[in-house]
Amino acid sequence: MSVCYDRLWKLLIDKKMNRTELKDMAGISFNVLAKMGKGETVSLESLQKICRTLECNIGDIMEFTDEEADAQ
Repeated sequence: MSVCYDRLWKLLIDKKMNRTELKDMAGISFNVLAKMGKGETVSLESLQKICRTLECNIGDIMEFTDEEADAQ
């Protein structure tokens, strides 16, 4: 099972916000955004900061995907 943050990137587009603005507003590091860009896991604390900043729930910014189904 892997993590997909495509929902976050789409939400940023809808809010006309870029990743740097999110980083600054949410108080997260560049490394967190880099990990998310690679589909890697990040701390729940970072996800909570993003959700608080964007006024959304965790399901609005990420989802778990089945790696085997993605490969087919």
